[in-house]
Amino acid sequence: MEKLVISGGKKLKGDVSIFGSKNVALKALVAACLTDEEVIIENVPLISDFLIMADIIKELGGKVEIRDHTVSIKLEKFVKNKILLDKAAEVRTSFMFLAPLLARVGKAIIPNPGGCRIGARPIDRVIDGLKSMGVHVDYDSKDGYFHATTNSQKELFGTKYRFIKNTHTGTEAMILTAVLAKGKTILENSALEPEVDELIGLLVRMGAKIKRTHQRTIEIEGVQKLHGTTFRINPDRNEIVTFAVGAIITKGDIFIKNIQRGGLVEFLEALDKAGGGYEEKKDGIRFFYENELRPTDIVTSIYPGFMTDWQGPWAVLMTTAKGISTIHETIYENRFSYVSELKKMGAQIELFNPKVENPDSFYNFNINDDNGYFHAEKISGPAILHNGAVNVSDLRAGATLVLAALAAKGESVIFGLDHLDRGYEQFDKRLRALGADIKRVVEK
Repeated sequence: MEKLVISGGKKLKGDVSIFGSKNVALKALVAACLTDEEVIIENVPLISDFLIMADIIKELGGKVEIRDHTVSIKLEKFVKNKILLDKAAEVRTSFMFLAPLLARVGKAIIPNPGGCRIGARPIDRVIDGLKSMGVHVDYDSKDGYFHATTNSQKELFGTKYRFIKNTHTGTEAMILTAVLAKGKTILENSALEPEVDELIGLLVRMGAKIKRTHQRTIEIEGVQKLHGTTFRINPDRNEIVTFAVGAIITKGDIFIKNIQRGGLVEFLEALDKAGGGYEEKKDGIRFFYENELRPTDIVTSIYPGFMTDWQGPWAVLMTTAKGISTIHETIYENRFSYVSELKKMGAQIELFNPKVENPDSFYNFNINDDNGYFHAEKISGPAILHNGAVNVSDLRAGATLVLAALAAKGESVIFGLDHLDRGYEQFDKRLRALGADIKRVVEK
């Protein structure tokens, strides 16, 4: 078992570069399996989720070579149509291999997806879309696998499908499936996230015909074959926000290289309201502590909106603001697991449920999955955070607790690093280069 030992109170200062987006890199690996030619992806994050997805491709018959932060994928022929449970249970994106398996083999056996348990995160919106494309899907509750098949000619058919609720991953899964289908697919109420457009850009470079005809409408004209290409992934927005909050909460000064305002607008606007310091430059953005922070009221939302993945780091930042801040989570029904751990470190946080008219339309999660969870938090500050021994329950909660420990007085210990390693490469090493007193310890 590994743990992080952090002595807080050190100002983070210096320059840092950001690795490619986790949410793009994992989907890019799936996209590469839609062709039998080589696909090269640059600026990939060497995180555990990425490496597990690469292992799945190898088990399916593909060749994967990683050099520095560039990966080449070539899957000439599938040797299996089943994703093993042990791998799939660790990475939620594994279920997206449905797309290349159905398009090239006509059959896919996929386990119920794993990954961080931040709410039910149902894939019903994807399954319904696949069925409209002529895919027969059964879920076997005994073995925990989805069994999906096309017709005897291994054909997928274009469809017109409207997502009942917005879904980032569902949109991408349908795009991946539609690019090799016969005819035109129209996706309505589709996701607008920059990561979706990055995936579209990669597929277009591979020969796909995809365009946005309206803000939330995507049209895909199926093609017979895709080809290889080289593609570079943009910096990870979640990693940017984590380092930005780290700079401000430790009263430090960090310059994040080679990033721009795009995709960060809602975070920067929230910083404006809170009084957090930042300076946009030609070759990056500088984040720094300027004055005592003001409280804010945040509502997470689909893009464009304040990203759900940012709410944990923002919560720990607001523990230093003078007054009462609130965060209302609308994307997942259960995403405040970090709160009890922050309270161990002196944070003053109270969970509650705001009054909401028509919750079924207001919230993006399925109301049937709401088992009495709290959907908002009230944060009173400024709180003096102190050392503690805390456990990481999911990826973003891990980053949140590291940030709290960096700002706290005394020595903190953080357990559950496997969650953190799913999304942050060399996190402790990079923080140490910025002045953090942090070490990774292997317990014997």
